[in-house]
Amino acid sequence: MNRRRDALRKILREEGQGANGMLVVSVANVTYLTGFTGDSSVLLVLPDREVVISDGRYTEQLARECAGVECHIRPVGQPLYVGVAEVANRLGLTSLAFESASISVADFQVLKDLLPTVETQPTRSWVERLRMVKDAGELDQIRHAIQLAETAFTELRAGLKLGQTEKALADDLEFGMRRAGASGSAFPPILAVGANAALPHYRPGATARLGDADFLLVDWGATGPGGYRSDLTRMVVTGKFTDQFTRIYNAVLEAQTQAISAICPGRTAGEVNARARASLSDAGLAEYFTHGLGHGFGLEIHEMPFMGREPDVRLEPGMVLTVEPGVYLPGWGGIRIEDDVLITSEGVEVLTSLPRDLASTLRPV
Repeated sequence: MNRRRDALRKILREEGQGANGMLVVSVANVTYLTGFTGDSSVLLVLPDREVVISDGRYTEQLARECAGVECHIRPVGQPLYVGVAEVANRLGLTSLAFESASISVADFQVLKDLLPTVETQPTRSWVERLRMVKDAGELDQIRHAIQLAETAFTELRAGLKLGQTEKALADDLEFGMRRAGASGSAFPPILAVGANAALPHYRPGATARLGDADFLLVDWGATGPGGYRSDLTRMVVTGKFTDQFTRIYNAVLEAQTQAISAICPGRTAGEVNARARASLSDAGLAEYFTHGLGHGFGLEIHEMPFMGREPDVRLEPGMVLTVEPGVYLPGWGGIRIEDDVLITSEGVEVLTSLPRDLASTLRPV
């Protein structure tokens, strides 16, 4: 954690335009920099020290999770940002950088009112840039989260029965991840039967049932005990292998294969994204691929880099990404295949192990 905070201090020196403190507000960023897994707390990082500002509910937890980090425990009833202003005044801050994407307008106004002589400097993505490249401990936790997700899916798939509702399947999948050892889902699982799979972020319903259409889309992930996540998507054929399903599935699989083969250090996210889209264009399906190719993940399910809206980001060893091309046809359904990959010094390692060939989609009977 010290190394991570020192890396942030380097950014503060180089990009802080004279700011002598950085206010870290994002819960995930506070966790990344300190190891603290609670909420309602922020971190002040100065050139020679750091202070977690929290409340009495977390006194013991802070002592356990981030021993050695200075803590300021607010008195009962004191709002968080009143406590921040109190600490900033005590430390003599004159210019404060802050995470503009993570603080509300109301909370920022409290700071401005209580710190009238302190310059404030909005920043974006300072800590998120550090989080893009995972260290060995983070990679171990991500591998564990993938294993938990795959264990639960394998169990769910083996027990699929026609007539089960999407919601019941989602509940079973989430419970399966917890039973395997996860602290919970990485995000609300998406289980979509037939035409519902045309909605990339569909929420499982209580009326659509397994067998109402020929296939099921499952998008899920686990959160491991340390807070790191995984993200996968697989298709399950519950009826017939139709010509249309086969054609689209093979096209999506080829696009994913092309994208994964293009991933290597130094290549840009945009170049990999373009490879997948070119493959789907060759199949006459590019217009039905309506989202980015993938994204980073870790303490959050969506992290930098994003292989769609950040085309100029260069890939580096240690980055972990999803690769998830999809094709969505309103009224018919959608097909998405998603795997988690690690960029290595040599190229790429696929971290997920569930098969993704066409034959593997058939429901066990």
